[in-house]
Amino acid sequence: MAAWRWLERLWAPGTGSGLSPARRDPEHLIVGLGNPGAKYELTPHNLGFLTLDRLAEEEGIRFGRREAGALVGQGEVSGKPVLLAKPLSFMNRSGGPVKALLDKHELGAGQLLLVYDELALPWGSLRIRERGSAGGHKGVKSVIGSVRSSGFPRLRLGIDPGHPIDDGAAFVLRSFRRSEMNELEGLIGCAVDAVRSILSEGASKAMSVFNRRAQGSTEEK
Repeated sequence: MAAWRWLERLWAPGTGSGLSPARRDPEHLIVGLGNPGAKYELTPHNLGFLTLDRLAEEEGIRFGRREAGALVGQGEVSGKPVLLAKPLSFMNRSGGPVKALLDKHELGAGQLLLVYDELALPWGSLRIRERGSAGGHKGVKSVIGSVRSSGFPRLRLGIDPGHPIDDGAAFVLRSFRRSEMNELEGLIGCAVDAVRSILSEGASKAMSVFNRRAQGSTEEK
């Protein structure tokens, strides 16, 4: 399916209205980072939101309620009860909703999976890590500061265009180019498969299958 057609279907009225599986207390909190509002829907900084939208669509999970400052959906992925969340506090303040959701559902930092864009990785690359610093990503920095731990797995989606960028902040908030849109579906599809692998086999095993090392960047921050 072409990226444009999939994205049109994703935001069409009634999308995701199917019934979710019988709810069990979530064992994992999967958070996609991004910015709320139509202005930011199709920007590099919203790859976390886009990945969770695709995962929810495929798993029949509906983002049907607001909870602790996030839009959430509850269901099962890879046989595991999960809570999917998209913080509505804007990227740089993502930590508050994440901490509130962990506390409310009595989950530890190790049960959190964070999905987000990464300017330090080439466009289209994917990297899973079991823990680590924010590496300059303000949304991740906010989560680490609020949760008071960096010991949670994360899925990083590369957005570096491969040429010098004058203003990184402006770049991550500008709309995708048409050429990028044509590649977007494949990247998000791979990210969704990686989330399933992390849940079913653990982050360490998923890393060996999905990580694509960034050319010229071997440093782990």
